[in-house]
Amino acid sequence: MTFSSLTEFLSKARAALANGPIAIILMEDSIEVDSTLRHHLDAGFRQVVAIGVPDIVLAPDIAPRVTRVHHDALSDTILDDAVNGVIAAAPGQWVHYAYNAEYLFFPFCETRTVGEMLAFSTEERRDSLLTYVVDLYAGDLTAHANAVSMEDAHLDRSGYYALARKDKNNAFAERQLDFYGGLRWRFEEHVPPPRRRIDRVSLFRARSGLRLRTDHTFNLPEYNTYACPWHNSLTAALCSFRTAKALRRNPGSAPHIKTFKWHNSAPFQWHSQQLLDLGLMEPGQWF
Repeated sequence: MTFSSLTEFLSKARAALANGPIAIILMEDSIEVDSTLRHHLDAGFRQVVAIGVPDIVLAPDIAPRVTRVHHDALSDTILDDAVNGVIAAAPGQWVHYAYNAEYLFFPFCETRTVGEMLAFSTEERRDSLLTYVVDLYAGDLTAHANAVSMEDAHLDRSGYYALARKDKNNAFAERQLDFYGGLRWRFEEHVPPPRRRIDRVSLFRARSGLRLRTDHTFNLPEYNTYACPWHNSLTAALCSFRTAKALRRNPGSAPHIKTFKWHNSAPFQWHSQQLLDLGLMEPGQWF
């Protein structure tokens, strides 16, 4: 199903959004669009909404399985327009949002579906799941100038840290932290301070009055927490080439980066166990 605009989609797609979980994929360019959509379909999302300009062509085996929405995913208001629009249109449904060349991994995702994970989270009375954005990058930038390669993907195995988050009254926010690391930490001189965090609550349950803000946090504080009050909660990872792409595309940073590899780089194994072993996601009480 294809919609000619985001407005048309939000006005007519309530029936399509009645069955979740829902994945919103914002297609900023055509890089690895097909692999991104295929990954989320295979994860078990019942609805995958692909938002991007009409020039982006989807593979024949994928196009019939997704809802296509023609809209500029590079718009400054994309989070407000698309994600908050879906929140309003699909109350009660679990929603995930990501960009192309970003791949959701959660504990045991090789043998369990995203629906099973979200059912467990619902039983734990959690309405949101923290996801860490784990930067991926090609090991050989000569062979892969845009820093994207599924076969030569690498990640940082260390260098991640968290700082206490303060609220608008300058008090420490309960069970909220600002997380840092990856390429945004190593090349921070090329990344504006508001964009250096790697925490993103990209899995959440839509409800009336909920709003996603431009810094990837929500207007309801409990949605921004990393755990419930009584024990550690499950978290996930969003393995993403997006920062590497931007650093290679940006004329201010590209000339200064000959490689992203360093002594703490490791080949990405495309398996949840590697992320669990590195402490980049947490199974909580889910075994």
